[in-house]
Amino acid sequence: MVLSELFNLKMDGSWDGNESDDSSQLERGVDHIYEAFICPLTKEVMHDPVTLENGRTFEREAIEKWFKECRDGGRPPSCPLTSQELSTADVSPSIALRNTIEEWRSRNDAAKLDIARQALFLGNAETDILQALMHVRQICRSIRSNRQGVRNSQLIRMIIDMLKSNSHKVRYKALQTLQVVVEGDEESKAILGEGDTVRTLVKFLSHEPSKGREAAVSLLLELSKSEALCEKIGSINGALILLVGLTSSNSVNVSIVEKADRTLENLERSEEIVRQMASYGRLQPLLGKLLEGSPETKLSMATFLGELALNNDTKVLVAQTVGSSLVELMRSGDMPQREAALRALNKISSFEGSAKVLISIGIIPPLIKDLFYVGPNQLPIRLKEVSATILANIVNIGYDFDKATLVSENRVENLLYLISNTGPAIQCKLLEVLVGLTTCPKTVIHVVSAIKTSGAIISLVQFVEVRENDDLRLASIKLLHNLSPFMSEELADALRGTAGQLGSLVAIISEKTPISEEQAAAAGLLSELPERDLGLTREMLGVGAFEKIISKVIGIRQGEIKGMRFERNFLEGLVRILARITFAFNNDPRAVTFCREYNVASLFIHLLQSNGQDKIQMVSAMALENLSLESINLSRMPDLPPPNYCGSIFSCMSRPHVVTGLCRIHQGICSLRETFCLVEGEAVEKLVALLDHENDKVVEASLAALSSLLEDGLDVEKGVNIIEEADGIRHILNVLTENRTEKLTRRAVWAVERILRIEDIAREVAEEPNVGAALVDAFQNADFRTRQIAENALKHIDKIPNFSAHPLFDLFVYIVRWKLESFDQPQIVEGIFAY
Repeated sequence: MVLSELFNLKMDGSWDGNESDDSSQLERGVDHIYEAFICPLTKEVMHDPVTLENGRTFEREAIEKWFKECRDGGRPPSCPLTSQELSTADVSPSIALRNTIEEWRSRNDAAKLDIARQALFLGNAETDILQALMHVRQICRSIRSNRQGVRNSQLIRMIIDMLKSNSHKVRYKALQTLQVVVEGDEESKAILGEGDTVRTLVKFLSHEPSKGREAAVSLLLELSKSEALCEKIGSINGALILLVGLTSSNSVNVSIVEKADRTLENLERSEEIVRQMASYGRLQPLLGKLLEGSPETKLSMATFLGELALNNDTKVLVAQTVGSSLVELMRSGDMPQREAALRALNKISSFEGSAKVLISIGIIPPLIKDLFYVGPNQLPIRLKEVSATILANIVNIGYDFDKATLVSENRVENLLYLISNTGPAIQCKLLEVLVGLTTCPKTVIHVVSAIKTSGAIISLVQFVEVRENDDLRLASIKLLHNLSPFMSEELADALRGTAGQLGSLVAIISEKTPISEEQAAAAGLLSELPERDLGLTREMLGVGAFEKIISKVIGIRQGEIKGMRFERNFLEGLVRILARITFAFNNDPRAVTFCREYNVASLFIHLLQSNGQDKIQMVSAMALENLSLESINLSRMPDLPPPNYCGSIFSCMSRPHVVTGLCRIHQGICSLRETFCLVEGEAVEKLVALLDHENDKVVEASLAALSSLLEDGLDVEKGVNIIEEADGIRHILNVLTENRTEKLTRRAVWAVERILRIEDIAREVAEEPNVGAALVDAFQNADFRTRQIAENALKHIDKIPNFSAHPLFDLFVYIVRWKLESFDQPQIVEGIFAY
């Protein structure tokens, strides 16, 4: 006979496991249920039978409910079976019947448990195991004391074994059964806590179907009510991270989420578990203990918070929740608490959102006090470093708060003093504070003034040579880069006198790594130094700077050197540094030699086409202007052989050699590499194209480069023709008439005056009213030199009579202008010469 025949239980076979009362069924070894045991109202075996005055017996709870309905309906109490009215609703406990029922139930439960023990083996049929598990649940639910019987019969361990079944249904029902068995029973929970059972439950959280996961988390919830088992659950590898994951999941099973959350709440009794939860992203318990715990607990939680990795959203949450408490701890006289608070604040100060919160709750004044205070209870240097780090984080986040408070009351001088008298770690952070202050237009002037007053620039430059601390060197270079637009002369003097520091910057730039922030800052620093400082240029030639820089520029353009984040700024700095060599032609022959050897002119022509990089285009055009101006000195006539004579008598009949292939503008032998000739390098069209640029500085530099073809000493007419062939005349006239900036107008007037010296062009331009109006405006409103040039241009197009045909007229004009302007009467001057 199979075990299912022994049970003869009612089961519907569904996965939900709907259980029906089989107490009326006959089972082997189980006594028959007597009719007297059944309550007429509930149709179930009674637990607390009571008797009415007419002798009828009911379950106490059921008959009391009946009497209440009678009262509510305004009827006298009556017997629900006979409808006989009763004189009283009082009932008498049927003690003998209750004892009989309990004896019967105990005897039958023991028999049923014995049957269950026979079924709960993994080798038995699934249906037998499922029936046995249901039977155990029914017994435990019927009378709570039966858990003692289950526990004594070792059934708990047998049920635990069912968790190893290959059947999802068996494992699910085993979990449900264990839930019923251990509910409210500490001894049963202790048995369940033995061995690897809890580990198995944790595994089910991720490996079971939805219902199995819910049953597993329900059982863990029940176990977590036992303080002794909290540590057990928390110690299981993966338990907390899985539970935290369930609480933050988007599971459609809301019950799983709620039970996982309640389980974690129970586990919060342990500070160690709270810390583990925080490391998995559940921070609220830790923050709650930091707010409301004992001083020891606050110290413990703040210390752990300072060691915790936090994402940006979490930093904001922490700042909003416990930022004020951490600042208060930072103000306390207890050094361990101050240290814990500082380290926690350091963690959350590096993100703009959380830094804003900290600023709003007043973190800056105590930070400054910690840094500068000297006396009893002052912070040790290691903690001043943390304070400096927090201040650097806050200053450098980019948030536009009132940084003026940081530069008042000689605080910059104090920062400079600390930098000179502390170790590398805190020096680095203090330099980062100054980096943040020099990034802000409102405070950079104060920092510059303090550095100039104290003469600290020499000390700051020395950090460039630091090799053992990369962060310190980076911070110093970034600071010097920020200072360079305001202290370029001072920086040039400092670097010119110490080749080692200049060489260190060049070495950083030339490192063979993906382009770094340090390389970009170093290039930016050198690029801001005065371009006409010939002494510094010589130093750079001496350390081989330009060779290394041009190699980097070529590497970036060819895609051999990459670093998307800093590439743009790095390349701009390199090009600006390289351009400075074109200012040294008259003073150092090595400059010309270098530009020839590396074909610098060709590189700058290619850089003109760096679309979207205005600074590079502008600097390249400026460099090409300098190169082009040098062309006239480098271009030379070829060495000609002596003329062929037929004899001394016929020497007058000798013919000169015809020279071909000469440069149209320089009338000598030219090339882009050797003489930097823009015409030979086909740069004119590229420069003309930039005259339409939206950036005025790019247009100005391009126009200046083109104007180098119209300089004195050259054939202006040929220069104009070359520009005209590239459609440059029209663009130059447009620049003049647009009147974009004063400096650009001055450049355009000069170029237009040269162009109008060509009669054919002058006649055509004379018919353009806009050009005439622009020249008249320049003649009336520009500076003295530009007015003179505009006057000459107007004469070319017959807008002003050319009285200068008289040989003494120029002298007369000069004397009159000088006399009138010496009396500060510009109106009279303009009136006279306009006339």
